[in-house]
Amino acid sequence: MPRAVIFVNGHIPDLELVRGLARPGDTILAADGGTDHILALGLAPSVIIGDLDSLTPDVRRLMEQFGTRLIQHPRDKNETDFELSLDYAVESGYREILIVAALGDRLDQTLGNLALLTSPRLSTVDISFDDGMEEAFFTRTSSQVRGLAGDLVSLIPWGGKVTGVITHGLRWPLRGETLYPYKTRGISNELLGGMASVSLKSGLLLIVHRRWH
Repeated sequence: MPRAVIFVNGHIPDLELVRGLARPGDTILAADGGTDHILALGLAPSVIIGDLDSLTPDVRRLMEQFGTRLIQHPRDKNETDFELSLDYAVESGYREILIVAALGDRLDQTLGNLALLTSPRLSTVDISFDDGMEEAFFTRTSSQVRGLAGDLVSLIPWGGKVTGVITHGLRWPLRGETLYPYKTRGISNELLGGMASVSLKSGLLLIVHRRWH
């Protein structure tokens, strides 16, 4: 099945860095105002989901020309437009999901967006955030980080301690250590080369990779 790429109405530090994230064959989804980012990249969304309060009449007409499907929810709702878009992607059967423009700008939105990915139902889905400069994803077992030597990699325990953390390819290796949520032991490590691996015994670990372009 193709990968789903969800554009959220958040901050993108450099549009050109985002341009290479979408691949041919991806299904492009917009969480309401994320449509603006998609159009700025010269792309067209397959589906737009949310209360659609960010869509101007001109954009609506353009979407009709593209054949884009609009899924409108009430303005007064319990979920954010991003959560509704994520639900749509998961329920549609996508097992690989990339989320663009969901980091930065508003701290409450950023934390809420990250928290959404901790749902147990997503434990078997390959899902990550990326804005071209930073990527962030959770791991419960093992993961790899690909980039360039000198890129920053931070390992952040989420919701409790993470035990048995082993890393390879980072400047300061971890050898079966425990990371605690009230300590900064895993912050600002560095890639030694093009790839690093991280594994753990128990817990939920947030991996943040900041690229130096």
